[in-house]
Amino acid sequence: MQCDYRTGFGNRAPLRTRGARGFSLVEMLIVITLILIVSAITLMSLQPALKDARANEAYEDVLMQLRTARQRAISERKQYIVCFGVAAPLGALTPMGAPNGSSVQMFRWDVGTALSAAVQVTNNTLPNDLLFQTLGGLPNTAATVPDGFGNGGTAIDFDQGVAGGIKNQVMFLPDGSARDTNGSLNSGIIYVARTADLYSSRAVTLYGATGRIRGWRLINSAGAPIWFQQ
Repeated sequence: MQCDYRTGFGNRAPLRTRGARGFSLVEMLIVITLILIVSAITLMSLQPALKDARANEAYEDVLMQLRTARQRAISERKQYIVCFGVAAPLGALTPMGAPNGSSVQMFRWDVGTALSAAVQVTNNTLPNDLLFQTLGGLPNTAATVPDGFGNGGTAIDFDQGVAGGIKNQVMFLPDGSARDTNGSLNSGIIYVARTADLYSSRAVTLYGATGRIRGWRLINSAGAPIWFQQ
């Protein structure tokens, strides 16, 4: 048998192998749909963790503002005031009947100056889904509330046992103690929570005589809410 050299391989059209076949439009749409479904499932599964992280962020902001104010008062030999739950800086230094909201503000109040001359140092806001608030179902007895302060019904509840005290303010002195702007020892508690989400609740307590600050988290224990010190 003789080969015909007039018809070489170079004159032939390349054969299309099965392995070189591309994806069809339908196959690509199926792959994209599967990716979107997996992404949606992943996002839904992450939602509880993201909500928990925001609740912790709000709690940490409250805790750190109090601790920072106390430390600065000690190190600088100054008076520092932390105010909660108001929108305007000047409003933070006036009595409030039922403070709420989401702001955390710090002021330096120099000895010998008028309270109205206090200098604002920071002005923070809680994550947009968190507020200073208490929710139905919180522990409400002296034995079950954090450090025995209040009854679980007032969101910002400082000046415990002080008649006419300003509930949303804490002032730290150079000796590390916490007082109100009238000079009375200032103990109390503040709650942070997401609306209609009981176990997003966090709390911070303050003991006036020593300036001791503690953080708390509400947990589900055998179907009942209890406070756990963080």
